[in-house]
Parts: sequence; structure tokens; C-alpha cells
Amino acid sequence: QVQLVESGGDLVQVGDSLRLSCAGSGLTFSGYTMGWFRQAPGKEREFVAAIMLYGGRTRSADSVKGRFTIFRDNAKNTVYLQMNNLKPEDTATYYCAASRGPAILTSYVNYDYWGQGTQVTVSS
Repeated sequence: QVQLVESGGDLVQVGDSLRLSCAGSGLTFSGYTMGWFRQAPGKEREFVAAIMLYGGRTRSADSVKGRFTIFRDNAKNTVYLQMNNLKPEDTATYYCAASRGPAILTSYVNYDYWGQGTQVTVSS
């Protein structure tokens, strides 16, 4: 059974940093493209960042470029999202997801497995 478990969400102040983690089990972690998505109340789930199978290529949404970094440690079956200079508009539930596809895809429909999410709240 595939499980993705996120952690690291918190209530922080504007300008703070957070690192989210997502630990995978039940899958060959290195064989999946991993992504982070987020969803705020009343809004659609949106792409944040993704990283290819062996950690080579990454892609980030324009709204987080220069502030968020995705990276992975396949030896630990974990993908991370380092978030710096957080803004109130970053407030959302953050989900990690795994995709069998060999490319970085930004639509949530292309991801096969999902975690339960971790809440990030940025207070001004």
C-alpha cells in the first residue's frame, strides 16, 4: 500500500521559513516524479513545484520562484519543500504527490498518489 505522509506545516509570520517533508512508502520512490500542490479554502488545488525521478530537473510555479525550493533524498524516500520569505497568500494545505510519468507535469490529474496534507498558515 502506497503512503505519502507530509509533515512540517505550521503557523508562521510573514517572512518566515518552513521546510515541509513528505515520506513515501510502498513504492519505488526513486521511480516517481514528486510534486507539491497546495489548496486554499474555496480555491482549486494548484501546482507548487515538482522534481524528476532522480532529482535532476525541477519546476516551480511562478508565484513561488525564488522563494521555494524542492529537493529529494531518494535514500530516505523523502521529498522536501523549502519555503522562504513566506507570504499570507502562501496559506494553504500543502499536499505531496507522486507521478509515474517521466516528465514534470503541473496538473494534479497526472499524479497517482497523494498524501493527506499539512497546513501552512502565514500570519501578517
